[in-house]
Amino acid sequence: MKQRMITGVVGAIVLLSVVVIGGLVFTLAIAAVASIAMHELLKMKQIKTYSFMGLVSFLFMWILLVPEAWMDIPLFQHVSKVELFLMMILLLLALTVVTKNTFTFDEAGFVILSSVYIGYGFYHLLLTRNVEENGLVLVFLVLFIIWAADSGAFFVGKKWGKHKLWPEISPKKTVEGFAGGIIAAGMIGAVFHHFFPVFSSWMVLAGFIVVTSVFGQLGDLVESALKRHYAVKDSGKVLPGHGGILDRFDSLIFVLPVLHFLHFFG
Repeated sequence: MKQRMITGVVGAIVLLSVVVIGGLVFTLAIAAVASIAMHELLKMKQIKTYSFMGLVSFLFMWILLVPEAWMDIPLFQHVSKVELFLMMILLLLALTVVTKNTFTFDEAGFVILSSVYIGYGFYHLLLTRNVEENGLVLVFLVLFIIWAADSGAFFVGKKWGKHKLWPEISPKKTVEGFAGGIIAAGMIGAVFHHFFPVFSSWMVLAGFIVVTSVFGQLGDLVESALKRHYAVKDSGKVLPGHGGILDRFDSLIFVLPVLHFLHFFG
C-alpha cells in the first residue's frame, strides 16, 4: 500500500505538471505514454512490438493519435485523418488476401480495435488540453473526477460493498462501490467547479460529473475484461504498486471520447 501511494502521488505530480506545461511537451509526453500503453496491449496478446503485426498496430495508433496539424503535408493535404485511417483499414483487409490468410482477419481486427482504443482515447486527451480558454481546467476537472470516482468506489466498496457489480469481469467491484464512486465524484466536481467554473449551469455540471464518473468506471471494467480475457493480472509493471500505463489511464481514454461526442467541451 505504501509503494502504491508513493507511486500514485509522484505520478499525479508528474502528470499534472506536464498538463500545466502543455504545448509540444504535453503532446510528446502523451505520445510516449500512448506508445507504452500500445506495447502493453500487444504484450497481453503475446505479440512482439517489432513484429510485422506490432509495427502495423503502432502505425495505426499513431495516425489516430497525432494532432491534425501534424498531418498537414502535401501528400495528405486534402485527406482527413479519418479518411486516411479508413483507407488503411481497407489495405489491411486486402493484406489478408495477399498473404493468403497468413495475416488473418482476426489479427486485422485486433490491430484496428487496439489502435482505436489507445490512439483515439489519447488523441481526445490532446484535444481537451487544446480547448480554447479553459482546456487546462477541463483536463484537471476530468482527472479529479476520475480519481475521486476511483477512490470513492474503492473505499465505499471495501467498507459497505455487498452486492457484486460484475463478478465475471471484476470480482471485487460492488454496486455500493460504483454508487460511492459517483457520489465522491459529485462532491469533488462541485467543489472544483465552485473555484474554477467552466460550465454555464449546475445542471450541465451534474450531467458532466455523472457521465464522467459512470463511463470512467465502465472504462476500468473494459480494461479488466481485457486482462481477464488474456489471463494477466496487470497490463504492465512500469508503475510500481499500480501495474501498467493502461491500468492507470483506462478510465481517462475511455471517457474523453464520450465527453467530446456529447459536446461537453463546446
